Amino acid sequence: MSVEGAGPAAGDREHGVIHDIGYRHYDGPRLGRSYIQRSLFTESLKGSYGFGRAARTKVMPMLLLAAMCVPTLIIVVVASVTGGDELPVGYTAYLIQLQVVIAVYVAAQAPASVSRDLRFGIVPLYFSRPMRRVDYVRAKYAASATAVFVLLAAPLTILFLGALLTEMPLGEHLPDYLRSLAFAALLAVVLAGMGLVIAAFTPRRGLGIAAIVSVLLVLAGVQTAAQNIAVVEGADTAADYLGLISPFSLVDGVAHDVFGTDTVLWGEPPGAVGTAVFVAVTVLLVAGCYGLLLRRYRKVTGT
Repeated sequence: MSVEGAGPAAGDREHGVIHDIGYRHYDGPRLGRSYIQRSLFTESLKGSYGFGRAARTKVMPMLLLAAMCVPTLIIVVVASVTGGDELPVGYTAYLIQLQVVIAVYVAAQAPASVSRDLRFGIVPLYFSRPMRRVDYVRAKYAASATAVFVLLAAPLTILFLGALLTEMPLGEHLPDYLRSLAFAALLAVVLAGMGLVIAAFTPRRGLGIAAIVSVLLVLAGVQTAAQNIAVVEGADTAADYLGLISPFSLVDGVAHDVFGTDTVLWGEPPGAVGTAVFVAVTVLLVAGCYGLLLRRYRKVTGT
């Protein structure tokens, strides 16, 4: 005896039933890799200053940005009161004097950008498709360099605007300001590459911060000590080439000979050969950082 409606028919039990539960296929535009890359760049750049994240993540970058900008306001006030035709400090000289603050920002920003993705195993999800590892590296590198450039350009812009408000000669300050922006852009690219490489090999954020600060500040200290020893020994040419040790003195030398900025640290690239060496080392450093990042993420993703 059988009961009608008691269960599926025998044929249905044997072969199964496909139910239409209302899912629809996506028929909208497929924006592809370029859109994903731009989105990752935007989110990474915002994250460098804590936007879109918890309030506590905004504290450090905002404090460092204030540390870069507040002294320029004091400089502008002093220049306005004294009524001079020049700022008390040059544009590029100001950035070099605050290289410790810059190093700390790079050390805090780079691990926040890449270390957490590695630590929590998020990176393979990015590459599920259609994003590729080269897209990830480009977006992260560009976002990091842009974030550092903002940190450097903000005080330079305040100095420039202050010079205009105090009626200093525009014809003198505009070229210096533009040259200093070129210096800031090159320094941002170099520091961002170094910071990301170190952070990519240290998934723990704390270790990444300590490693980046140590590398940048130790290199600067070694460069200064070595140059002082060379000067005492009378080896001025060797002292000039020792500027290759630190990324700050390296970029300072390139900016002086290529962009025409005032040199701040010891000496300058010795002649045309020295300029070529400094430029070549800078290019190799940036290319090497980019290549190491690609190699690192090839290993992580297994592609």
